[in-house]
Amino acid sequence: MTLVHTSVPALAVPPRDAPLEPWQRPVAIDVERLNFFYGAKRALEDISVRISSHLVTAFIGPSGCGKSTFLRTLNRMNDIIPGTRVEGKVLIEGRDIYAPGTDVVALRRRVGMVFQKSNPFPKTIFENVAYGVRINGLTRSRAELEERVEESLQSAAIWDEVKDRLHDSALALSGGQQQRLCIARALAIRPEILLMDEPASALDPIATQRIEELIYSLKSSYTIVIVTHNMQQAARVSDRTAFFWLGRLIEYGATDRIFTNPAEKLTEDYVTGRFG
Repeated sequence: MTLVHTSVPALAVPPRDAPLEPWQRPVAIDVERLNFFYGAKRALEDISVRISSHLVTAFIGPSGCGKSTFLRTLNRMNDIIPGTRVEGKVLIEGRDIYAPGTDVVALRRRVGMVFQKSNPFPKTIFENVAYGVRINGLTRSRAELEERVEESLQSAAIWDEVKDRLHDSALALSGGQQQRLCIARALAIRPEILLMDEPASALDPIATQRIEELIYSLKSSYTIVIVTHNMQQAARVSDRTAFFWLGRLIEYGATDRIFTNPAEKLTEDYVTGRFG
């Protein structure tokens, strides 16, 4: 009997350092049928989305479409507004952050936030970054605190500009520097996820470029979700884009596809400037 040997093609195995595709990455945030209400008014309608880890996800859409409201549901920042309520689930590492008994303070340590307008405290540069570390008791010595502050300022790409004036007022910094300081303050407590609500909207083009470069560099260490009105900015910095309209999520996918070959006519009309 003659044996016939058939060759089986080898499976293509990506190199160890090859970047993972979005669908290969763990899900950092899993939102299931979320509805959000201001009193009797529904501001977000039946939103379901999975946000992959260690990517930049941009939320775009016209003013008042619900993208900032949705961003704030991801670390329960809307809880501070009287009369609001949520239906549905927001899962982080499989746990619903709206489940009874959730430690909201611990949640916000894991899911940090940078706001549209830089809001440094009227303290020194050092004390701004050290603030969250101190109140959460995250370091055991002055040396460890100083190391954490320097690390955070380095990560926010502002260390070289402020290292010789750490004990000067943070309010003396330029607008772009103040925003990077606020990013350093958020990073100092070592969150897993960083939410950014139009972090460059009030900045000049040069400062905006620095923030965008920073966002791009931070995704290797953090999952980043950014709200922006600037579609060019979304195209430059994000890997995935979600388009919101009238409180609904219309389309979500790879940024290059959303901007060049959207599946929905409404998305196409928005990204091509027909409305917005």
